[in-house]
Amino acid sequence: MQLKPRLIDQVKEAVRLKHYSIRTEQTYVYWIKFYIRFNKYRHPSTLGSNHVKTFLSYLAMQRDVAGATQNIALNALIFLYKHVLHQELDDITGFSRAKKPQKLPVVLTQQEVQRIISNLDGSYWLAACLLYGSGLRLMECVRLRIQHIDFDNVAVHVINGKGQKDRVVTLAEELIVPLKRHIESVKNTHEKDLRDGYGEVYLPHALARKYKSAAHEWHWQYLFPANRRAIDPRDNKMKRHHINESSLQKQVKKAVRKSGISKPASCHTLRHSFATHLLERGMDIRTVQEQLGHKDIRTTQIYTHVLNRGGNAVLSPLGDTLNYKPVE
Repeated sequence: MQLKPRLIDQVKEAVRLKHYSIRTEQTYVYWIKFYIRFNKYRHPSTLGSNHVKTFLSYLAMQRDVAGATQNIALNALIFLYKHVLHQELDDITGFSRAKKPQKLPVVLTQQEVQRIISNLDGSYWLAACLLYGSGLRLMECVRLRIQHIDFDNVAVHVINGKGQKDRVVTLAEELIVPLKRHIESVKNTHEKDLRDGYGEVYLPHALARKYKSAAHEWHWQYLFPANRRAIDPRDNKMKRHHINESSLQKQVKKAVRKSGISKPASCHTLRHSFATHLLERGMDIRTVQEQLGHKDIRTTQIYTHVLNRGGNAVLSPLGDTLNYKPVE
């Protein structure tokens, strides 16, 4: 008799059938394991809505997590019950919501951005330039593939970004030459991998089955490949993945310290700065929304609160009023 897979293995299989990213898989597994430990290792099939609500309230009241974190935990548990256990949860409203006051984003001046970038080198310098110059999210940047750089149209194609949405963003012309040099170096690494009998890269969804040779093709390779090949946990094959996002985060943090900047700046701060500086230069807010990939214009409008021109980027009429002279 064939044994039923372990619950966590069932979760991983269900996530992969939905074509979610490996990052989502790891996050869901983390919160499901946390939920099981919280309930003293009882199987989730023996638990119900009240246990889910108690767990979510615990996260808000005792663990003091952010609202977004609580929502991720909720999504993981809904996925578990719906797609793995095939159980319907009763009404799960009424638990304590984690509410944090909305904070204005940290924004750097152009001089501060220059100081940070000048303290980076190699691939990290190039990645930071893309974070700021194109307004990319951290994972959007590290997941870029060779084919996503469009030199002819001076653009970057962001595929399957947040919310599984695609968009096209600007590419700073100053990066064209450095990018071409970097891509040539990446190509040399890929050709060596091929000579060594490797050179395969992870392909999204069912592309690997549909196009058998695509995983070895040049244009599918990552723009920022890892230094070493590693086993892909999804199929146990040796591949060269993209750089770990934490390595880029650490290098940017180190550059912030070297720059002597006291602001709590990070990779995402470069994206915030990109949006704010575009608005300062008079860019239409709808265009900025499209560049950032925001679903709601209200998300983009928060940057108007941190412009150098004042509260809501509205120029006060007082000066013109005080200097008003009637036409005789």
